[in-house]
Amino acid sequence: MDKSDLVEEFKKCKEDPSYFISNYVKVTHPVRGLVPFKLYPFQLDILEALKKNRFNILRKFRQAGCTTISAAYSLWMIIFQKHKQVVILSKGDAESTEVLDRIKIMYEELPAFIKPKMVEDNKHTMKLSTGSTIKSRPSGKQSGRSLAGSLLIIDEAAFIENIDTIWAAVYPIISTGGRAFVLSTVNGVGNWYYDVYHAALAGENSFKAIDINWESHPEYKRMEGFEDLYKIMEDKDLYVDKWEDTTRKNMPMKQWLQEYECEFLGTGDTYLEGYLLRRLVEEQNEDYWIKYNNKMRLWKEPTPEHEYVIGVDVSLGRDRDYSAFHIFNAYTGEQVAEFYSNKTPINELAQILTNEANLYNNATVIIERNTIGNNLIDWMFNVMEYDNLWIDDKNDFGIQITTRNREEVLARMEEYIRNNFITLNSKRTVDELLTFIVDDNGKITADDGKHDDLIMSLSITVFLLHILAGSGPLEARVGGEETEQRLPEPMRTTIHDGFDRELEEDIRWLMK
Repeated sequence: MDKSDLVEEFKKCKEDPSYFISNYVKVTHPVRGLVPFKLYPFQLDILEALKKNRFNILRKFRQAGCTTISAAYSLWMIIFQKHKQVVILSKGDAESTEVLDRIKIMYEELPAFIKPKMVEDNKHTMKLSTGSTIKSRPSGKQSGRSLAGSLLIIDEAAFIENIDTIWAAVYPIISTGGRAFVLSTVNGVGNWYYDVYHAALAGENSFKAIDINWESHPEYKRMEGFEDLYKIMEDKDLYVDKWEDTTRKNMPMKQWLQEYECEFLGTGDTYLEGYLLRRLVEEQNEDYWIKYNNKMRLWKEPTPEHEYVIGVDVSLGRDRDYSAFHIFNAYTGEQVAEFYSNKTPINELAQILTNEANLYNNATVIIERNTIGNNLIDWMFNVMEYDNLWIDDKNDFGIQITTRNREEVLARMEEYIRNNFITLNSKRTVDELLTFIVDDNGKITADDGKHDDLIMSLSITVFLLHILAGSGPLEARVGGEETEQRLPEPMRTTIHDGFDRELEEDIRWLMK
């Protein structure tokens, strides 16, 4: 090339990062070694989004090459723009060093006419004669204080501790003109990355949501125009048509769904299998109406001649845990209503329950019989005069959840979900199931900072559905026979008065 050609090439590279990367950047491929970075279609889409939008958040599959894309884009910026600062935030020190090492390899392989002089080179910093710098940093509690820059890249954001604090510290700095690129594979629900991504989808923040999964990668799914690639792969005993089957066979379903299908499935070792969680997420029904200041969501009105059951998990109603109940159609197994509140005193909850139980054809109500639950029973039976309360074989109202029967009750719930005996409409309930785990000690519990009140009320509801299924329509779902029988008339008795009075102060407040 003569001088004029070089000038023209330089202009093309400066105007278009895709052109620069495709023609001049080399990367280290795990199989093929050092090769030109020939961009795949989904990688071109990412670069286009980076050009158009100041704030981008990417949901990606494992080993998509997106960290490499961000590295190449960072190199383009510090070469062709003066006095810019790119900050790359990674999970740990090893990750931050590895990212910068990739960029340095790209830089070293560049031709001289687009290769500015390196003026600073250390473990975490690379500065060029353009006055522009890349700083690659591990995350930490104080990271936000040092992240001022023209472009902030947060790599594997879902796995960075304190990312919400870091973002709160850095956002005021970049909000006046800076740019941000957040990318990650998924890591459960309820974290900062999950919240920001879904807010972006809903148009509730400044981020542009970008989605890619494994089917967009030519090395994982055959596409036209990549025959040369497939010949190279086959020469190394790698066959794109076998990739999916081989990969799925060698990892748990939950891992496959999270790492390659990019499904938000819950943190930790979830109590429900990944495929069940995925189905529940897909079946959520957002077409509901509300009652009681948004405490209650309703999907279906009562059907005449159908029987309904209500399972109740009770809290104090003083900003602690939540009181929750579900209403299910015993003929269809469908969730038709859900109540969830941490600010409803027992007397008000008793009134709401009585109203809804009467509305749903004199529904059978089963209440967890703890200290507060006993007081709810007292209110419903003696004050509200509602007598269709379930009693156990000891002639006591409600169900007593103990360490001995808790796992049995939860196992029944899992069975009914797994076999499609029930239909869950509520996103709130499904979200709790996504973070309902078996911890390192083998205890079935809500993940740290999460709740299980909707799960426990659901398990209580299923407990009653199972008891009634022997003579009701659920027999058809469980046993395979069609029936239109009505459920038997529930037993009625007088309330016992053996209430536990350990929490007298709370009870006095509850009873007002």
